[in-house]
Amino acid sequence: MKVLVTGATGFIGFHVINNLLGRNVEVIASSTSVEKAKNKIWFSRVVFIEHDLSEQTTDNIFKKFTEPDAVIHLAWAGLPNYQSIFHFEQNLYQHYYFLKNLILNGLKDVTVTGTCFEYGMKNGCLTEDMITDPSNPYGIAKDSLRRFLQQVQNEKPMLLKWVRLFYMYGKGQSPKSLLAQLEAALQRGDQTFNMSGGEQIRDYLPVEDVAEHIVNIALQKEITGIINCCSGKPSTVKQLVQGYIKRSGKSINLNLGYYPYPGYEPMEFWGSDEKLNQVKRTV
Repeated sequence: MKVLVTGATGFIGFHVINNLLGRNVEVIASSTSVEKAKNKIWFSRVVFIEHDLSEQTTDNIFKKFTEPDAVIHLAWAGLPNYQSIFHFEQNLYQHYYFLKNLILNGLKDVTVTGTCFEYGMKNGCLTEDMITDPSNPYGIAKDSLRRFLQQVQNEKPMLLKWVRLFYMYGKGQSPKSLLAQLEAALQRGDQTFNMSGGEQIRDYLPVEDVAEHIVNIALQKEITGIINCCSGKPSTVKQLVQGYIKRSGKSINLNLGYYPYPGYEPMEFWGSDEKLNQVKRTV
């Protein structure tokens, strides 16, 4: 089986490609920079094809990517700035036309990563059948892309698997992310770590687990549509941070309440993993 992975050099892409190669899948990797890709340990084991989604084309890009059996579309610029209108003014249409080109020219199996922000300001356990109501530009753009692709699907039948990502952490994460900043503080030997009150309830997974779930979803054909990629286990941000510190064997004082809680996400939400478990049973 031949799988195209976009956003190959990103946080999740690195781990998804490693997972695919561990399953002896033929990987076509793509991102905007071949130079960045050359630094990845998997570079010599994939076919790398440079591509910039911002460069619109009517050429057959399905053929350019050597007609893969499936795509795992991870690419998305501008993160972790969830509030920029760039997401729907530019990203949305670039990604739509890219995927539409692939589909109209023969792609039959499409896996795209979405976001829990598509649900909007809902508290509690989030299930895939809930009506979406995103409240930030990133969530709006992702939710719109899903709806656009569903319309294409009506005209050009294909398998569409929409993987709604929750929170993740691990090697390669943005230096601006919470745990990356905490790790940097621990390495420096800081006495205090500034953070929010930490009472937000979230759903976290190590990025290696996220990558495995994405690959499992992409390689099977029975469970389609929206699929939450989550642990199904709610925990507070403070618990996550305290657990990380404990595992590090170091100590640091938490300055809780230094930052306000973000206004673009609810206080308490996590994902239902019922549908994800259905995928696991197909593997």
